[in-house]
Amino acid sequence: MTTATTSPTETEGATPTARKRYAPAALGGQNLSLIGALVVVLGLFGALNENYLALSNLQVIAEAATITGLLAIVQTVVIICGGLDISVGSQVGVASVVSAMVFTSTGSSAFVGMLAAVGVGVLVGVLNGLVIVYGRVNPTIATLAGLAAYKGLAQLLSDGRAQGYVLNDPVFVFLGRGRIAGLPVMVWILVVVAIAVHVMLKYTDIGRNLYAIGGNDTAARLAGININKYLVAVYALIGVVAAVAGILLTARTGSGQPVSGSEGLELKAITAAALGGCALKGGKGGVGGTLLAVALLGALENGLTVEGINTFWQNVAQGALLVAAVVIQQRRNGERAVGLPH
Repeated sequence: MTTATTSPTETEGATPTARKRYAPAALGGQNLSLIGALVVVLGLFGALNENYLALSNLQVIAEAATITGLLAIVQTVVIICGGLDISVGSQVGVASVVSAMVFTSTGSSAFVGMLAAVGVGVLVGVLNGLVIVYGRVNPTIATLAGLAAYKGLAQLLSDGRAQGYVLNDPVFVFLGRGRIAGLPVMVWILVVVAIAVHVMLKYTDIGRNLYAIGGNDTAARLAGININKYLVAVYALIGVVAAVAGILLTARTGSGQPVSGSEGLELKAITAAALGGCALKGGKGGVGGTLLAVALLGALENGLTVEGINTFWQNVAQGALLVAAVVIQQRRNGERAVGLPH
């Protein structure tokens, strides 16, 4: 497949030369800022509470951030190609309910419930992609509709209550409570997905084409890239990963959760992607920065909880961080304020 040639200023990852040129800048700027902020947060809450930096609590932070991390990674992919998915939290709820209900109602192995959840995830993701591409609906509007529709679907399937009990199955127990080399299995799943997506974005034609689509979709189309196919595939990928996140939510809580545990995940995922350096107009971003942002959000959320600060302040902090990330992007890109002269 022919790939589009775009300016290094429009897209990171468009060519090997551009990647080498931008790697030091990305490491020295965005990512180092996130590392610095993470160190400050860890140091602050560590000084306030001696148990905050204990290994057991750090594992709790990592485990709690896994589901957000999975969604933030695929949110990064869709933002890179110029889209957005606000429905990911509701997709997690649907997958969680389906995995538990199919498992308990059929009396079969956990894999049947998981396979059903992934199947639903694919269908939901493809539906989002088709509405956006062939319905010509703005991604924000299409997935905002999906946010409401899939949340309603999860509540209809479950009658608005947690469904099933899965912790009598060793597979679910392993996913939700197991350890490999001292780290939760959930964290290893996040690591595997992160590596796979990073390799796809940075070292394959698929990744280069995604950056090209987000950087300049007209040039990408003229270069022969089938943009419609890529967009539908990206939204299908989101559905699959959201289904995996839903399965992990079921394994972690012991039952299918239509809303609890999944509500608000879309805001966290978008905030992490924006903080990690994704340009909301597309064409720029990466998995490394997103994961650092996920770690920062997880450390901040856990610290506020440990200190007994009202959980509503966590939502305030997330909103403030999202605004700050967008403002920083606008300043770095040299864009003028709305309604004001340059």
